[in-house]
Amino acid sequence: MKTIHQQYRINAPLAIVWQALTNPKVINQWGGGNATMSEKEGEPFTLWGGEIWGKNIEVIKESKLVQEWHDDKTTNGMRVTLTLEKEKDITRLTLLHEHIPDNKYDDLNKGWKEYYLQPLSDFVTMQTTES
Repeated sequence: MKTIHQQYRINAPLAIVWQALTNPKVINQWGGGNATMSEKEGEPFTLWGGEIWGKNIEVIKESKLVQEWHDDKTTNGMRVTLTLEKEKDITRLTLLHEHIPDNKYDDLNKGWKEYYLQPLSDFVTMQTTES
């Protein structure tokens, strides 16, 4: 089993980044849709029309989101922790994706960068600079 650790400095307020992680309407706008998501612990979620699914394990609003994470029916036990911290006018987002099967590591590591966190970062940064 492997672990992914990535960190992003996002030029947007913490509240806006949080919405991009937890509000399905915003998730759909940056490319993670067709999504269902909630800010409530114990609630299920889906991303990309159900290609990714799981359950919120721990939610601390605008600070921490811990999820049970699945990308196929054979993988159990993956855990994703997204932590947000305010640094002056930016948000530092830290990803910790644990218990990854060795054969999925490369695809998931690339996927977080190319399809999830970088598009999210680009979207919220653009929204912030336009307003």
